[in-house]
Amino acid sequence: MSDYLWQPDDHAWTRESHLARFMARHGCANFEELHAASVRDTAWFWDAAMRDMGVEWFQPYTQVRDDARGFPWTRWFVGGEINLAHNCVDRHVRDGHGGEVALYYEGDSDRPEDRRACTFAELKAAVDRCAGALHAAGVGRGDSVALYAPMRVETVVVFMASARLGARFVPIFCGYGESAVVERIQSCQARVLFAVEHLHRRGKTVATGATARAAAAAVPSVRQVLCFDTPAWPEFLASAAPRAECVHTAAEEPCLIIYTSGTTGRPKGTVHTHAGCLAQVGKELRYAFDLRPGEPFFWFTDIGWMMGPWEIIGCLLYRAPIVLFDGAPDFPTSDRLWQTLERLRVVTFAASPTLVRLLMRATDSRGPRGHDLSRLRVLGSTGEPWDETSYRWYFEHVGGARCPVINISGGTEIMGCHVSAHPLTPLRPCSLGRAALGMDVDVFTDEGRPAPRGTVGHLVCKQPAPSMTKSFLHDDARYLETYYRTFPGVWYHGDWARQDEDGSWFLLGRSDDTIKVAGKRVGPAEVEGVLTSHPTVSEAATIGAPDELKGQALVCFVVAKPGQRPVPADLVAHVAAQLGRPLAPREVHVVAALPKTRSGKILRGTILRVYAGQPPGDLTSVDNPAALEAIAALAAGMPSGKIQTPNPKSQTKSN
Repeated sequence: MSDYLWQPDDHAWTRESHLARFMARHGCANFEELHAASVRDTAWFWDAAMRDMGVEWFQPYTQVRDDARGFPWTRWFVGGEINLAHNCVDRHVRDGHGGEVALYYEGDSDRPEDRRACTFAELKAAVDRCAGALHAAGVGRGDSVALYAPMRVETVVVFMASARLGARFVPIFCGYGESAVVERIQSCQARVLFAVEHLHRRGKTVATGATARAAAAAVPSVRQVLCFDTPAWPEFLASAAPRAECVHTAAEEPCLIIYTSGTTGRPKGTVHTHAGCLAQVGKELRYAFDLRPGEPFFWFTDIGWMMGPWEIIGCLLYRAPIVLFDGAPDFPTSDRLWQTLERLRVVTFAASPTLVRLLMRATDSRGPRGHDLSRLRVLGSTGEPWDETSYRWYFEHVGGARCPVINISGGTEIMGCHVSAHPLTPLRPCSLGRAALGMDVDVFTDEGRPAPRGTVGHLVCKQPAPSMTKSFLHDDARYLETYYRTFPGVWYHGDWARQDEDGSWFLLGRSDDTIKVAGKRVGPAEVEGVLTSHPTVSEAATIGAPDELKGQALVCFVVAKPGQRPVPADLVAHVAAQLGRPLAPREVHVVAALPKTRSGKILRGTILRVYAGQPPGDLTSVDNPAALEAIAALAAGMPSGKIQTPNPKSQTKSN
């Protein structure tokens, strides 16, 4: 068992944290007691948390939880009236905080003219104008407003203006192609589509405005396409009188529709409510991240990924300035990210394991030397399982071995996390800490029974939570099939999980990624963690290829560390030594890059299809298609379309 890297008793600030105060207020001696209370009576917990968070209601709710129709159709905060925009923007200006910075914008070039700071007063004025213009354009309660743009100040303005009107904000990843945009805006019947005329990445320009207009032309419900970086945007804001008042929406009225990735079948529209978003996101940022007013928060994310809206809601709720980063982490210089953290005096920084591995390569594994990151107090992470080498580098080199890594895992479907590290619990490398507050999670066997501690099983949630999607948009049957068919009456999330004897949680990847080699089940993340522990490897992806003898065999793709030349035979032996000879990879291939989504998730299913010579499926979410093309070319050049292991004798060994 690895030693704990983080011990809360070693850091005085944890005793003054929001979580410590909440525990003391309710007479809980430790986190375990509080969590037990939070799932023993979830109605008590969510009521207490909403009061502690200071969420404001236009009309108080009369019942916290109503599950009379069963788990899938649970209603929350019954009778309450609320609005996301009021809680995130309006009340702060009303209470005298209008001069505080709400948003920092960082463009692609890193030139001073591509930076911007926006106060709460400026944000509210823009939201008022946008809400007035949207209302004049016929957008009202229950309508959809779509956005095909990156993380910009205007993105936040449109989100909050939509919420103010009782409309539904629909963020779409700005790297998608026309067909993916059409599918989403048609599904939600968007009235207006906001976009940018040009997306800038690494000094290059992509004509996203043309894509937006072409997509909108195919969807009759779209009345208008507006690009932020054209004169049409200020003209739109000036087209009608500002609208300063918020619609008093019911607690369960939708404010947000986020489509899940389309890489594995038709995208699903997850539906999230005003109260549900405030409850779950507010809880996580208050108790897990200890967010405080005036302390800059930077989660490297995109608005099309759940973490974009999550960050915006939570930070604005607590008056923590958001760093909206619209660029690449290593452009125009390799230390761009560290410069930004230092200049803005960021207190909380979060990145996916994939991004951390990129940063390790960009800084030659030495970390952000020469940059003052002493203001950092908390690190964050989500998106995929960690390997211990990268986790330790993040903790030691970025956080100076003094910041807890608040690793969380959940999903778009719940607008938050099932399991979460917290600053008051000891943390082991790669761990997600404990179950999240208010989340009654467990690890189940295939038969639907609680799995013994230390064994791998299915992550489930045994009670509802306020932020769980309100079905799928227009598809109740698929919603029930996805989450409630496997274990009736229990939310099945589709992740492999393990809870160790000390209570630490670990996520081991998606259950549909599981590989069975001669009857032995293994998750790709476990194999990839072993591969990246080798001194020559920075990243790895593992798939289960068909095998006549074993059913499936491990096939691995690795990216070399700078200056290194991994030897496939050495890596096969390395995995065999760590996991046992039955799990030795059949093949290992060194590639320049792994295909990923914009949010940094490795597209293992797509790699497998390409490797097997099958159609790759929907590629609209692929951030680097050249990586897939290279794997396809490699596969096509081998006999019978199969990639063969390079001859170890022809390889030069690493030093």
